[in-house]
Amino acid sequence: MSKRIEVEDLNVYYSDFLAVEGVSIDIQPRTVTAFIGPSGCGKSTFLRTLNRMHEVIPGGHVKGRVLVDGDDLYGPGVDPVLVRRHVGMVFQRPNPFPTMSIRENVLAGARLNNKRLSKGDADALVEKSLQGANLWNEVKDRLDKPGGGLSGGQQQRLCIARAIAVSPDVLLMDEPCSALDPISTFAIEELISELKNDYTIVIVTHNMQQASRVSDKTAFFNIAGTGKPGKLIEYNDTATIFTAPTVQATEDYVSGRFG
Repeated sequence: MSKRIEVEDLNVYYSDFLAVEGVSIDIQPRTVTAFIGPSGCGKSTFLRTLNRMHEVIPGGHVKGRVLVDGDDLYGPGVDPVLVRRHVGMVFQRPNPFPTMSIRENVLAGARLNNKRLSKGDADALVEKSLQGANLWNEVKDRLDKPGGGLSGGQQQRLCIARAIAVSPDVLLMDEPCSALDPISTFAIEELISELKNDYTIVIVTHNMQQASRVSDKTAFFNIAGTGKPGKLIEYNDTATIFTAPTVQATEDYVSGRFG
């Protein structure tokens, strides 16, 4: 299921503006990779290139290659919608469809992909996805209630259930805990550790402790100044990044001297 991601000299543009410059990175299957760095350094922008979400913004395009198990996501004739089915995304703020029931929220992606599901198959998929997101026991008796009625932490786990219901290979998470309280954050972090058995996970986080707790590898992004492109400065095992980085800027950032 989970796939290797290889990025080769990727430049990300919004019209003429170069937002992220020259990123090359190799992300192994069934690992958690954290992107850290100051605000505005391009980490979320780069994350979105891994499932072509940045193209939703007018003028968004890239130069370079993003390979998932050797297939170029930007190759000729590749359908971005298909890319997003294989590379799921969980956003900063929980975004369940508020008027849809918990059950319909989980099935939304599968239905979008024109999957005709029998009731039995749909029930099984809902249970499996909610189990996978550690939410089943909390909601199994109210699957027909609105998804918007859950707590923030439960809503975020519902969004994770919705993302994994379509059986992606990769899960991208853009600061998935920034809107959550510490207890919900802990639940999501535990969930990430379990999910990496099945998926390749990439997470953007502003929380250094979180990066050091959940990730196997960490990539530090930085920016030389306003209007300059974000760049990947250093990428290594998380323990190395936090205890023995090779670049001074990385050390300054992880030790709290700037950012």
